[in-house]
Amino acid sequence: MAEQLMAKPKQEIASRQIRSVTNLAIVTNVALFVVKVLVGYVSGSMALIADGIHSISDMTTDAAVLVGHHFGSKEPDQSHPYGHGRIETFSAAFIALFLVFVGAGMIYYAAVDITKGNVSQSGTGVLIVAAVAVAVKELLFRLTRKTAVMTHSPAVYANAWHQRSDALSSVAVMVGFISQKLGFAYGDQIAAVAVGLMIIMVGVGVVGDCLRELTESAVDQRTIEHIKRIINANSQIRQWHRLRTRTVGREVFLDLHILVDPTLDIAAAHEISESLENALDEQISRPINITVHIEPDIPALRK
Repeated sequence: MAEQLMAKPKQEIASRQIRSVTNLAIVTNVALFVVKVLVGYVSGSMALIADGIHSISDMTTDAAVLVGHHFGSKEPDQSHPYGHGRIETFSAAFIALFLVFVGAGMIYYAAVDITKGNVSQSGTGVLIVAAVAVAVKELLFRLTRKTAVMTHSPAVYANAWHQRSDALSSVAVMVGFISQKLGFAYGDQIAAVAVGLMIIMVGVGVVGDCLRELTESAVDQRTIEHIKRIINANSQIRQWHRLRTRTVGREVFLDLHILVDPTLDIAAAHEISESLENALDEQISRPINITVHIEPDIPALRK
């Protein structure tokens, strides 16, 4: 219970950051949808209208983040004693699969355009709107990715790349305009294929990360080395072994055995354990749940 209470403030801060950046994304996507569709309709640009539809589709993954975060942040209960963090993992996997779908769709429609000999006929207004969209969505990508790194949320990270996929689809619209002026008719389609492939690769990578978590993979090596340094800094711990880690959503679950002076009483040994738990909680940025098994430092228990 003490470990859960230590992790709670970090969870609450992360929750506020996730909700704020996702709500900002929803407002931005609605605004871009309206502007792109209106300008695309007035200018007769099917590419910009399609780009606008892509913007509104981003709200699907925004909603997935909010839903996954809402249920994933629920307190542990009798049926889920380790919490509900895996719901956020499934949310990330859904967004990643959506990314793969978006990338494949871009490649498919670009190929169809080339096959049919469709040539982009974008106007200057389309170029301006696409350029503004690229700037706005790239900024949103950076804000969302920063939040993902701070909160260690796989769902928010996947959604950040979905925001960037919208920016890149607008880049394809701009490439189409420029290539048209330079006499290369299929520049936007070629750009769309390249963008689609990159988006698919990102989606596949996120799915891989989700699968590693679901198969009880340890936390990343950098975090493990950080944990080892914190343990070794405690001079009252004579030796330690059986360090195990895993992730559940944004949380790290950690357990290990420590060897202490065998002449200590139970209260003193518990103080050492409590000190280690506090140090790990303070120095590890992610919410962390810790279980420490105390053993006497005797030859039979040394590793």
